[in-house]
Amino acid sequence: MHIVRGPATHNTLGAFMTTLTLAAGRPTLADRLFSRSLATDAVLIAAGAGLTALAAQVVVPLYPVPITGQTAAVLIVGGALGATRGALAMALYAVLGLFLPVYSEGAQGISVILGPTGGYIVGFIFAAALTGYLAEREWDHKIFGGIAAFLAGTVVTFVFGMTWLAIALGLNLEQTLQGGLYPFIIGGIVKAVFAASVMRLSWLAVHRSDDRRNDAA
Repeated sequence: MHIVRGPATHNTLGAFMTTLTLAAGRPTLADRLFSRSLATDAVLIAAGAGLTALAAQVVVPLYPVPITGQTAAVLIVGGALGATRGALAMALYAVLGLFLPVYSEGAQGISVILGPTGGYIVGFIFAAALTGYLAEREWDHKIFGGIAAFLAGTVVTFVFGMTWLAIALGLNLEQTLQGGLYPFIIGGIVKAVFAASVMRLSWLAVHRSDDRRNDAA
């Protein structure tokens, strides 16, 4: 049997591909700013990975784990894109770092993933997923909800990072806490507050734009 594909068939297929998206049913900040489609999702995921790569070059060198701007980027990307796209953006970042100098201080290669700080990079995927999940439930619309969501994401990163650190260097619990947690507690809180502030201000701008359009209508 031969099926004739006319204009209506192509229009229907085009509409389906346009509406197909990785976004959750509940809109995140990205969904309020951009149309939903697989093409848009791909661009947003790539942009999220790119932002994280840039932020990773903002470094305060410490041993064994440096303080970087990438953790703040992870929180913002997860909050803005949602769970699925946020996690995919971090997974893309992790993969890109195998071939390109996008990790902290321009590092690259499988040796970084397998090294002492590799757990933090893996943890970014799950941290972005969690913060994105909470953002889909509007935690990021309010400053304190955003802080709570981003602190939760920070904890996830630390759990993966410290576990990996302890295994890679053969550290005991106290050594792990001293090397992988204590120096970063204040920084983690500051980054969570910063990310929450960015998201809160962004949502305020979106709501004000909506109000202006409604007034004009």
